[in-house]
Amino acid sequence: MMMSRWIYATVCVVVFSLSVPAETVKISEDELLNKIKGGWLGQIIGVVVGGPTEFRAQAKLYEQPLNWDAKEVKDAINQDDLYVEMTFARVMDELGLDAPMSAYGEAFADSEYWLWHANFMGRHNLRNGITPPDSGHPKYNSHADDIDFQIEADFIGLMCPGLIATSNRFCDTVGHVMNYGDGVYGGMFVCAMYAEAYYESDPRKLVEAGVAALPPQSEYAQAIRDVLSWSMKTRDWKQVWQLFEDKWANTDICSEGTFRDFDIDAKTNGAYIAIGMLYGGGDFKKTIEISTRCGQDSDCNPSSAAGVLGVVFGYEKLPQDWKDELQGIIDQKFAYTDYSFNEIAQSTLKRAKQLILKSGGKQNGGVFSYEREAPVAAKLEQWKQERPTKIVEVNSTDFVWSGEWNSEDNSKWSAEKGARATLTFEGTGVMVRGRIRKDGCILNAYIDGKKQRTFNLFNATDERGGESIFHVFGLPKGKHTVAIEHTGTSDPQSEGAVLQIQNAFLFDGPEQPRAVKQQDN
Repeated sequence: MMMSRWIYATVCVVVFSLSVPAETVKISEDELLNKIKGGWLGQIIGVVVGGPTEFRAQAKLYEQPLNWDAKEVKDAINQDDLYVEMTFARVMDELGLDAPMSAYGEAFADSEYWLWHANFMGRHNLRNGITPPDSGHPKYNSHADDIDFQIEADFIGLMCPGLIATSNRFCDTVGHVMNYGDGVYGGMFVCAMYAEAYYESDPRKLVEAGVAALPPQSEYAQAIRDVLSWSMKTRDWKQVWQLFEDKWANTDICSEGTFRDFDIDAKTNGAYIAIGMLYGGGDFKKTIEISTRCGQDSDCNPSSAAGVLGVVFGYEKLPQDWKDELQGIIDQKFAYTDYSFNEIAQSTLKRAKQLILKSGGKQNGGVFSYEREAPVAAKLEQWKQERPTKIVEVNSTDFVWSGEWNSEDNSKWSAEKGARATLTFEGTGVMVRGRIRKDGCILNAYIDGKKQRTFNLFNATDERGGESIFHVFGLPKGKHTVAIEHTGTSDPQSEGAVLQIQNAFLFDGPEQPRAVKQQDN
């Protein structure tokens, strides 16, 4: 069904510009655990400090004071930035390191926590028979380029000490459960920095290693290379933030970010990690502060940056007050998991040891000796997004409603079989937004009279408004009709059979990459 609208390019695997010599490295088991624990504690500190600021600054800097009270470490137990990634770690611990992509999808589908964006839609797809990698593909997931995998990939980098190519392979498998293209590359970028941090402390070299793991043609890699370039020309991180804002920010067309300053795009938030790393200069607190003040998803970004530095420093060299407060929760299970801090650290250590030996390494007493991996660029896949042009509200005359419809809070809903909403529009794409609810029906979606897909509006875990209930891009430029039809059926678990439509977004032609429109001199 019009799969040609997705640009899915594959290129040969090549080594990017960063040169990391093949070298034999050594690390003791004690030091390996010290760095793993440092990475987990770094994540905790970053997310706890940044937590109160999350999305309080959109398209602007966060200027308010930050809370550095280590007693707040207890909040980490209920942070989705931590417990979601443990879902995938559990798959590895139970099924082994060769677990297939389907196993990660099944575990994610069975999870019970609330989710948002690519995670939410990925899990919704999984629960409705759309298996990975389709569950994260932009045909089925309008959040494909969002931050979700980027914030839950840390555990992969932590278990791959100096093994960047290995890290990329795991990211490719897990990341496509909920993301695609730049959304997957966000996880690869972060994980490559974690892997490199076992043997490299220079923040610039860590960021360079991260981008070297990505296909150089990808927009994510282009955006991070811009940050690296700009940072060589000014000591003011705020200038770099503004340059990024002008060139790259707010290009994401997820159902919640289009036409808004809200920017959950992976490359935007990845750039804020990079800015924190580059201008933090290896200072733990300064790195967290800068990544937080960049705004948008400002708990996730400092969490990843601090996690990478946590590996550099190791647990023993992290702030003592945070380590002291951690003792109060160190054996407490993270929400929705079977892991405490000590247990996830030991689990990560076990997997790291397995990967070292699997890579050809040797263990002599308590010391591992093995060959460090150079970054290798992943294969290229990109979603060339359309240019948003207009919001069509439900009371617009552009919509035609047949059957019985009721008005409610700037939306229309129907429980009648055959009820249909039809929108005629000019352009190349459309996204119809509605509510996924506990009493949702099953709908049919049509373009120009041809059925495109069926979509289940029922979700028992968490209701969601403003979500894409159908989207299509890459249509021939011109006039089209989209129709959403109530099938008269619903999921057996649904409490009813309601079709609710809130509005539609129109698109016209592919968004020209800003890297092409605004060349950096």
